[in-house]
Amino acid sequence: MDTRFLESFVVVVDEGSMAAAARVLNVTPAAVAQRVRALEDEIGSVLLSRTGRTVSPTEAGLAILERARTLTSDVHDLQAMAAGDAVAGELRVGASSTGMSGLLPPILSQMQDRYPAMRVHLGRGHSSGLYQDVLERRSDVAMITEPNFVLPKACGWQRVRREPLVLITPKGMAVPDPETVLKSEPFIRYDQGQWGRTNIANYLRHVGLRPEERFELDTLDAIAIMVDRGLGISLIPDFARPWPEGLEIVKTPVGGLEYDRGVGLVWLHASARLRLIRAFVEAFSAR
Repeated sequence: MDTRFLESFVVVVDEGSMAAAARVLNVTPAAVAQRVRALEDEIGSVLLSRTGRTVSPTEAGLAILERARTLTSDVHDLQAMAAGDAVAGELRVGASSTGMSGLLPPILSQMQDRYPAMRVHLGRGHSSGLYQDVLERRSDVAMITEPNFVLPKACGWQRVRREPLVLITPKGMAVPDPETVLKSEPFIRYDQGQWGRTNIANYLRHVGLRPEERFELDTLDAIAIMVDRGLGISLIPDFARPWPEGLEIVKTPVGGLEYDRGVGLVWLHASARLRLIRAFVEAFSAR
């Protein structure tokens, strides 16, 4: 059995369509479809249900999915180990949406030039889920908000960015001081789970404020857009550019260093892809 058939099946399920899987695998959608049909012929069961351009696993597909995922992961690990000192093979990286758009592109461009035999598979999520993906070996390394607990010794950690807490307001709004504005204006709360809101909650508790909440969102760029439209104000970490284009908002630093959000990389020391992980981490260190 060609392991590329298994890999194509897994990626199609993860991405939800042949076209999206083709972009990940860097082949044509026709090639992906051909591989999946070959796998179905070899196994003797229909593995995917097709509805328009979207696909989902059948009962037979679900039955083999996790085993297929394990086998393809094992193959990539063998490739990495067989490469010797070369940095080659697949690296599975998880990140938030802002990390994906702001911090990763220059690093990935640099690594593509330096390590052409490395393939990077990207997954998006929130910090708590991305951390769990690393622990359960669904991802090799993840960019997450720095947790407020001590990481286990099995994990490596490197901070790559500090993001000050800022009050964002529409352009033209008078800001005599942050506390006055927070008392008087509708508030858009950033809530990316416990990890994302801790520093904001700590600051509001410190100054003794409970703003009038109008909306709650888990996406920073969406909050910035809503503030720009005059729907409220917000406290958010000053996340990496690019911010959405055309915004007319004002950022006012609040609190001090204790309210900054740390962003960093977490991975497992005991990984068959440790050489790839180290190359990725070192790329951030060399910025």
